[in-house]
Amino acid sequence: MTTTHSAQTPGEDRAVAVIGLGAMGGAMAASLHGTGWTVRGFDPSPDARRAVEENGIETVTELSAVAGTPYVLLSLPSARIVEQTVPTLLEAGGTTAIVDTSTSEPATSRTLAAQAAERGIAFVDAPVSGGRAGAAAGSLTAFVGGTGAAVEAATPLLQALTGGASEHIGDPGSGNVVKLLNNALAAAHLVAAGEALEVAVAHGVDPAIAAASISRASGASWALSAMYPDWVLSGTYDSGFALGLMARDAALACDIASSAERGPALFEHASDQWQEALERLGPSADFTEIARVVAPSLTDPAPRDTETDL
Repeated sequence: MTTTHSAQTPGEDRAVAVIGLGAMGGAMAASLHGTGWTVRGFDPSPDARRAVEENGIETVTELSAVAGTPYVLLSLPSARIVEQTVPTLLEAGGTTAIVDTSTSEPATSRTLAAQAAERGIAFVDAPVSGGRAGAAAGSLTAFVGGTGAAVEAATPLLQALTGGASEHIGDPGSGNVVKLLNNALAAAHLVAAGEALEVAVAHGVDPAIAAASISRASGASWALSAMYPDWVLSGTYDSGFALGLMARDAALACDIASSAERGPALFEHASDQWQEALERLGPSADFTEIARVVAPSLTDPAPRDTETDL
């Protein structure tokens, strides 16, 4: 069920360290700062730190400088970096909860949740969906994995990030599972929608009209109703989410399926197409540029770079 949390009371400590200040982390830091949280940020990139400093947010150059902050928000590019980061945060006392919004791996979250619990610190995996716009507005959807006690401890920060749209999926790691499945479906939808619109064009049908018509019927998907009209057919390719990250997530979804002795043929086929796009376009291309591979008649000829969020 979706958990709607009560607003934070004035007496609660609203200090948060945001680790990872890329497109998503930077937007979440700005949103928290704008709603009255005391925010300090860390990122190894000077450019990323400067970008959030322009919004009046204090940054530090060493991760250890924010250890012990009551709340910690992670927005990192991989499970390996999450594994490298959390031990430093656990060394200092004073932290109530660590909320990992990264698209990480279930086994990593289970291990870190157990390590944090030994220190009396809550750790929840809470990968998010909603993009930069949702991060900036505090209206993300979070897929939350953790014990009941850990999720309760993390509630003030989850509330601030999602406005109440946080789903407690189950035990540690379960949020990662559902987020990877969400992204695998989005990856497959983008491929399928591109192929469908390519056929429409071949028959002389305007792809924008085809996408709008199908979006009102049983074949609807966000790929057709928003992604293709807003970012592909417009030629902007500016979602802010990197193709390399979606290719990674599609592959990870296949990995967790294999670890559970499942073989989702459609996911695997879609993942292969994402790997082809990654090889052809590079990791920093916008993820909507998959259309250049699966639906070339819809796209302009020259790929462009876009930022890769941390």
